[in-house]
Amino acid sequence: MLSTVRRWKYQALAVCSALLVVACSTGDVTQSESSDPVTGSDPAMEVNLYSSRHYDTDRALYDNFTTETGVKVNLIEADGDELIERVQSEGENSPADVILTVDAGRLWRAQEAGLFQPIESEVLETAIPESFRQPDGLWFGFSSRARIIVYNKDKVDPSELSTYEALTDSKWKGRIAIRSSSNMYNQSMVASMIEANGLEATEAWAQGLVANFAREPEGNDTDQISAVADGVADIAIVNSYYVARLANSEDPTDQEVASKIGMFFPNQDDRGTHINISGGGVAVHAPHRESAIAFLEYLASPEAQALFADGNNEFPVVAGTPLNNEYLAEFVDRKTDSLQAEIIGKQNDEALKLMDRAGWR
Repeated sequence: MLSTVRRWKYQALAVCSALLVVACSTGDVTQSESSDPVTGSDPAMEVNLYSSRHYDTDRALYDNFTTETGVKVNLIEADGDELIERVQSEGENSPADVILTVDAGRLWRAQEAGLFQPIESEVLETAIPESFRQPDGLWFGFSSRARIIVYNKDKVDPSELSTYEALTDSKWKGRIAIRSSSNMYNQSMVASMIEANGLEATEAWAQGLVANFAREPEGNDTDQISAVADGVADIAIVNSYYVARLANSEDPTDQEVASKIGMFFPNQDDRGTHINISGGGVAVHAPHRESAIAFLEYLASPEAQALFADGNNEFPVVAGTPLNNEYLAEFVDRKTDSLQAEIIGKQNDEALKLMDRAGWR
């Protein structure tokens, strides 16, 4: 089989040949992004992408893919659950070729709804670690983010921190900020703890964590970081890329917030820090299947992996990807949990029920 780069570049040559024929017959060729996918055009010339990744830097990924292959990316964006509902409602007539979303929980929900089709790609199976892909080839993770602890440098010595489990200690009473239980990132973290520690122990942990909240859960991860920087809480559990985004921002206010906090990767002496993925797969009724596979393979290329890191402060999943993002590079050697992402997804519903019983609103 071809390597990641070679395969999609060979496909690009085929597409470019097609472009040349069209150019000779029409005198002009334009490539643009459309918000209205069309199913009747040349399968080699477009891919209909349904994405819940609302990151401006992803546009560079799509543009680069088009530049490399000539395949136009037609983009439909929606929140993760809305995206799943849309593809379900469209049924066999759905124009979706690729479904791209964040969190193993949502990938699992899409899988359970029958929205993916299995694919065989030696490129993806070689590049993407086993823990970051569905065993039957239904979906693949392309970037990761760690669920870390941030702390106020003036109030907390990092030597006081160790594991997620230790956050139930009474010394943290009234000092912890975190998002609500409705947040998928928290559900997946708890799901991983169920797998590691069992249901009963994890429920007791969740009750202890709730008892140590500095306030009722509110806002997103950036709000939790700000709460720590402002002294509302002393520590918070957040995704790593939110911190890196503030640290790498050109906004002085963001930089000031980042300067007041430290990042801690818990559970380094046992299973490692919980990580989650952003990923996708080929839609079950994809009208442009080969273009869809080529697009997924492009996301595993060195160029795309570097863009995930440099553009959105996410950790690449492909080993050996050079990191120009100095903030991420400082933490790339941290131990992370190797739990299979599909297992996290399977446990998400149970995690939400547990959090509700524990009083985590």
